[in-house]
Amino acid sequence: MAEPKLVNRVRAERTERGITQATLAERVGVSRQSINYIEQGTYAPSVVLALRIAAELGTRVDEIFILEKE
Repeated sequence: MAEPKLVNRVRAERTERGITQATLAERVGVSRQSINYIEQGTYAPSVVLALRIAAELGTRVDEIFILEKE
């Protein structure tokens, strides 16, 4: 059975709100590079970080982090 792929809408939600990677990173307590890796899909955030990002973007975790079945 194929492993589900985690996709996210962090970049779309962030840019829609006019927030830079650096600003989001500062607000959630990580580096700008971490936000970049999350947006690229090369890094899956911890549950705590995903919750912080969602709260900062004013949305729910399941609206920005989605498991896609292959």
